[in-house]
Amino acid sequence: MNYIDLDGNLIEEKTGQDDILTFLYTNKIGRMFMRLLINPKVSRAAGRMLDTHLSAKLVDGFIKREHIDMDEYPDKAYSSFNDFFTRTISEDARPIEPDENALISPCDCRACVYPILKNSNFSIKHTEYTLRSLLHSRKLADRFQGGYLFVLRLTVSDYHRYIYAASGRQSKQYRIEGSFHTVNPIANDYLPIYKENTREYTVLHTKNFGDVLQMEVGALLVGRITNHKESCVVVRGEEKGYFEYGGSTIIVITEPGRVNPREDLLDNTANELETIVHQGQLIARSIE
Repeated sequence: MNYIDLDGNLIEEKTGQDDILTFLYTNKIGRMFMRLLINPKVSRAAGRMLDTHLSAKLVDGFIKREHIDMDEYPDKAYSSFNDFFTRTISEDARPIEPDENALISPCDCRACVYPILKNSNFSIKHTEYTLRSLLHSRKLADRFQGGYLFVLRLTVSDYHRYIYAASGRQSKQYRIEGSFHTVNPIANDYLPIYKENTREYTVLHTKNFGDVLQMEVGALLVGRITNHKESCVVVRGEEKGYFEYGGSTIIVITEPGRVNPREDLLDNTANELETIVHQGQLIARSIE
């Protein structure tokens, strides 16, 4: 994967996770293993194992392998791997963009943004989707035609708690069941990712940005997406929920004529590059 880091440098990355996923999705034997791994029973069993005290022994090796800066997190002993994976970050580690006209990233991620063109497909890492197939709702898809769709991809080394991208009144949580496939782009040549993943979304009715849809997408070995609230008033920057183990994705969708995305996100996406963005940083600004 190639991406632009926080200093604007182009990084060409090849990770052990990429090697494993290449095997699972491009090798005949690997695909046999993959079909086993995406079984919901296997995913739930893996989740239960990662809740055990024994799994805490995996934490130190994971931190070293993924080069995680633990100075950003409170010093504590973790009771299980999932206790570590869902850790909270230090209070001042992710400052929120103070401008209320800024739509903020709900998570640490590698970001892309796409215009949603009326009556056409849009591409997320070489996989074609309609908004209707993503949302399972023609009415909702029509509402957001002409707006923007932000794809915010978390890796396993990222902070996996997420916040609200804007203040407003949120709807109930809508859940779309699916089988678990990785969000790593190597899978896209073989399986349509988001059509296969469990996902949850809510619509935020906001003053500055109109309606904003925020969706959490589960991935391989993520059996649980935990959201704290629904059908209530929420505040920009407030914690919305968290993912348990695995790479995951958050999607933010805006109505037409309401926001201007960051220019670097638009330019980098056009050049097929992801942009490193931290939780709380600006991803778009309202059109006043």
